[in-house]
This record gives sequence, structure tokens and C-alpha cells, in this order.
Amino acid sequence: MPPTRLVGLLATAIRQQRQSRELSQCELAELAGISQAMVARIEGGDRAPSLAALERLLAAMDVQLVVGVEPLDAHLDARIDDLAAQPIAERIDALGLDRLLGRLSDFPQVITGTTAALLQGAPVPVDALEIALRWQDSKPFTRWLETNYGQRWNARWGEFGGVWLEPEEPGEHRWSTRYGEVRATMCDDLPETIEVQHGGRIYRVVPLVELELTEPRAGELLRRYRDRQAPSGG
Repeated sequence: MPPTRLVGLLATAIRQQRQSRELSQCELAELAGISQAMVARIEGGDRAPSLAALERLLAAMDVQLVVGVEPLDAHLDARIDDLAAQPIAERIDALGLDRLLGRLSDFPQVITGTTAALLQGAPVPVDALEIALRWQDSKPFTRWLETNYGQRWNARWGEFGGVWLEPEEPGEHRWSTRYGEVRATMCDDLPETIEVQHGGRIYRVVPLVELELTEPRAGELLRRYRDRQAPSGG
């Protein structure tokens, strides 16, 4: 049976996490307590990891798996086509992006994920502001969340609320606020950015090529859009 799409996504995620930490397959295998051959098969997409092996691999890299659902591919393609037909200014306005960014001024941040892809012209679905934040700015960010009625995503309940706001506490880095949803990538140093301008405002965004390497969700959507634009052979 050929590998499934999910197996491929898991393979890419594990490989990217390992490479970002500059670990070899042997080093990761030793940390996770599995064989190097198994790591190679999983990263190659030749074998679906068991849940136990997957958790050990991710825990060895101090990350955890976040499971979500999305529309079937046909619906996703239709949504991408609809977005491609909309002017980018309308897509920015629909998100309320400037309103939210105008209030995130107490600490430095850069725009990443699907939000950064949108600002660079890619017609990808965006349902939250995605930013990168430094760990050293987690306290002012927490204060901002408290001021703006922030609630953190509770994966156990499948809704916002009932868990600690602070990024240092276990859980997804995803919050609802009075101005919209914010999803954060916490890091020691902010990633390199480029500047894009829309409607007189300048945005600092992670470049598309970097998004494809470091952001699985954004990378998948960007590749999907690009593949749909490629002329079919015949």
C-alpha cells in the first residue's frame, strides 16, 4: 500500500524538527531510544510510526504533536481559488489584521505562518494572526493577553479557556483575544524577515522560502497552490 498523505506530513515534520536542532538521525534515535534505521524509515515516509514511537521522537526534541482537522481537499482547493480571486487588501481587511497588529506594540514580533504567506500574495486560508515571539518577551505578552481578555486554547476541552495563559505553561501557543485569535511560535531569537507594504503599512514577514522549510501548515498550502498553478502535462 502506498504511503498516505498523513505519513508524508509526519515524515516532513520529524525531519524538519531534527534538522532545525542540528541532530543526526543517529543522535535523535539515541535520544528517543529507538533504532537509527527506524528513524530513517519514518523520515523517508516508508513507514508510519506507532503513536508510542512518534511521542518518543517528538519528546526527544522538546515538542509535541498538535492534531487538527481541515476541509477535504476539494473544499480546500475551492477556498484557495476563491481567495485568489480576491484583492489582497480585502483579505487583510477581512482578518482585521491591522487592528490587531496596531495593539501588539509592547514587544517585538514578526509575522509568520499563513499570515506571512498571505501578505506576500499567496491565496492561502488564514484564520488567525500567526507571529513569532521571543521567550524573553513572554511576560509582556502575557500581560497583553490579560488586558485584552485572552483565553488559551484548551486541547482537552476543544475550546478556549480553563488553562494558564502563560506561554511557559504546557499547551498550544494559541489564544483568543478581544481583537481576534493569535497563534505564536516561541523562539530564542526572531527569524530573519523581509518587508512588504500594503496600503501604506509595512509588515515584517518571514519569507516564503523559509516558511516552506519551517512551517508545515503554511508550506503544505504553498506547495498545494503552486502545484495547482503548474501547467498540466499532456
